[in-house]
Amino acid sequence: MHRRISLLAVTLLLSSLAFAQTAPAPPPPPAPPMRHHKMMAEMHQKHMDAMKADVEKMKASLDQLKANVDKIKDSSEKARWQTNVDMWTVMVGHMEQMSKHMEMMGPDGMMGPGMMHHGEMGGHAAAPPAETKPQ
Repeated sequence: MHRRISLLAVTLLLSSLAFAQTAPAPPPPPAPPMRHHKMMAEMHQKHMDAMKADVEKMKASLDQLKANVDKIKDSSEKARWQTNVDMWTVMVGHMEQMSKHMEMMGPDGMMGPGMMHHGEMGGHAAAPPAETKPQ
């Protein structure tokens, strides 16, 4: 009987030691908020620089289009190209305004509370239309 109790005690002791050795490692601490904020600010600045460069390229291309339109003799062809120039003038102006707006808002402005990192640029999704039930 004494042998069985000793064997049971040794078995329990060894099994508890085995479980104690295989305890999971604690998860790594999350990145400090300031580090994440700095990374987001750097990414925002890169996007802003790229957008400004794109706007400048678009302006240069638009200036070339305008210069070419002035050289066209055929009135219908000139009107067609002038419409194209007008459309691109609006587009470049819009891109420039968006760039200025995003720069003013800074890295926190576009990603405020309720905003998503990916997907739609807007805030919350619109509520579904209410169902009308017959009474």
